[in-house]
Amino acid sequence: MVLIVNGLFAQYNTSNGPVYAVDDVSFDLSDDESIGIAGESACGKSTLGLSIVRMLLGGKASGEILFDGDSVLNISESDFTEKFRWKKISMIFQGAMNSLDPVFTIKEQFVEILKQHNFSGNFNDVIADAIHSVSLGDVVLKKYPHELSGGMKQRVVIAMALLLKPKFVIADEPTTALDVLIQAQIVNLLKKLKKNGMSFMLITHDLAVLSEIADKIGIMYGGHMVEFGSSYDIYKNPKHPYTQGLLESIPKLSGNIPKYIKGTPPSLLDPPTQCRFIDRCPLAIEKCKTVPPKIKTKTGYVRCWLYDEQ
Repeated sequence: MVLIVNGLFAQYNTSNGPVYAVDDVSFDLSDDESIGIAGESACGKSTLGLSIVRMLLGGKASGEILFDGDSVLNISESDFTEKFRWKKISMIFQGAMNSLDPVFTIKEQFVEILKQHNFSGNFNDVIADAIHSVSLGDVVLKKYPHELSGGMKQRVVIAMALLLKPKFVIADEPTTALDVLIQAQIVNLLKKLKKNGMSFMLITHDLAVLSEIADKIGIMYGGHMVEFGSSYDIYKNPKHPYTQGLLESIPKLSGNIPKYIKGTPPSLLDPPTQCRFIDRCPLAIEKCKTVPPKIKTKTGYVRCWLYDEQ
């Protein structure tokens, strides 16, 4: 396994108290696999990605994260930066424009990353290689962020994540706020990079995008990963009522009327001690008034009492 996450917890300290954004999340990923993380806003998707790359500002993570057998959480910040960050694990942050400094050219920002990580090779060669890998020309390097289109900025951010040729890339909503044509280009780019041997964690609301890229899928709700399994099983045989609701909300060419999930997610300031989906679940039973266990499935697990006796 290239990545093993076991019993991961992450919380933010706020003026109203701790926010338990990720609660007991576990999954694993083989060397040649990519994983998709889906769920509603504020369910813990981005916090999960930030925990792996150790960039939780104002928060802390605990549990176990193993990358290539090495612990990610139990080493110093300097050791993590030297051995892992951007060299083995990198991240494409949500919102390309927010990731780029408006007063520096694209090349200057690439150079800053290489200097920060003590890169000793030829700067021009590695920058050109990264830019060409996302189908952009050298002319982009001389431009400022405001001179680029949304799709070009997103490709630049992806190229930055690929600069030191990491083994694993976390992509947080890489197609959000882009038109459908640019989205298709970004998805095709990610598929190309995956074909060339790179593993991804793709965080998105768009289940259709995940179906194109992910080998495994984790469904997040209220800080929990309520279902985890192979992409085939999640789409063809979803088990958790929340997963079923997400899939039923997708419009189809057959003309079906999409359904929506009534209600709102629970507050993570004071998460319930029962199943977190109970107030919105049409299949809730008496057992659901306690936290459900992780029940093994053919390719993963599901947090739902409906499968306890099965």
